[in-house]
Amino acid sequence: MRVAITHGDTNGIGYEVILKALEDSTILELFTPIVYGSHKVATYHAKALGIDVPFNVIANASEAKENRLNILNCFGEEEIKVELGEATAESGKAALTALGRAIDDYEKGLFDVLVTAPMSRSNVDGFNGHAAFLEQRLKCQAGGISILMNDDIRVALVTNNLAIKDISESITKQKIVEKGRLFHQALHRDLRISSPRIAVLSLNPRCGEEGALGDEEHEIIVPAIEQLAGEGIQAFGPYAADSFFGHADYYHFDGVLAMYHDQGTTPFKTLAPEDGVRFTAGLPIVRTAPAHGVMLNMAGRNQASGDSLRHAIYTAIDVARNRTHYDEPLQNPLPKLYHEKREDGEKVRFRSSEPKSPKQEAEATQQPKTDEQA
Repeated sequence: MRVAITHGDTNGIGYEVILKALEDSTILELFTPIVYGSHKVATYHAKALGIDVPFNVIANASEAKENRLNILNCFGEEEIKVELGEATAESGKAALTALGRAIDDYEKGLFDVLVTAPMSRSNVDGFNGHAAFLEQRLKCQAGGISILMNDDIRVALVTNNLAIKDISESITKQKIVEKGRLFHQALHRDLRISSPRIAVLSLNPRCGEEGALGDEEHEIIVPAIEQLAGEGIQAFGPYAADSFFGHADYYHFDGVLAMYHDQGTTPFKTLAPEDGVRFTAGLPIVRTAPAHGVMLNMAGRNQASGDSLRHAIYTAIDVARNRTHYDEPLQNPLPKLYHEKREDGEKVRFRSSEPKSPKQEAEATQQPKTDEQA
């Protein structure tokens, strides 16, 4: 399987976590990595970290070799100034260039899954995160959902990257239902959980205390949970976030649907400081990322761990294979029987569950005549 990895912000820890994740050459027996970035910047970081990883520099993803760390040079001979620990316009542009090149190649079918090293919004004009970028580039009108996960917990976000003052008005019944469906589908199809149980968190402290601290639970969240349950999705709640995580209630569920960024990410990163993965579900492309950010304060200090990015790679591969295994039996389904569908003509065969007119009921219950009666 071909795994595309974008280098992220060149002044952050992107190359450090990539090189550390792939430092052990035995990992290259599992997949073929294609790092979208700059071989010059990669060499600079490797020397600074004292990591000896031989690169295979390529100009096109089709040239990638197995059992090698392939660096796809997105910049030709262009020089990229590296200022470790600084968020500069040049480092942001380098991150966005590599990401755009990767999506171009994905649309050409040149790799299987995408893993993105972190980049910052602050130094890239108009960039509102990887998920939003992918939704726009791949024309996904329905959008995706961000899931933070490791082996013990999976937390999805109804809203993401919003200012606190904007969260309440962004929480709607429709949005909770849409994200709940996407979350259920991801748990079932991408992670192969047969019958997912989803816990839905409240928005206000102590679930609003019967309206004393807010009425979103009663007016929005509970109706959304009831609609999801009516669609066959096992959704429960709402639960107050503090006691839910404090009592480790997440062990009783396959996924947790949080209302906003900090409500979900803060407990998750506390519980999964090293091996957390961010998975953007609901998109045609399989995209994962380490659950940490650019960490400019750690850049160049040789303190970052490659574990989270390594787990992101494994997760992307697993999701791609799960999707294939899930979708394969659904290909070329048998045509429905006549009583399961309407005919093309005006005459309609009624399903047993559809109401019949009195005339149809009489005809259905009328006993056939005997020869004497005839």
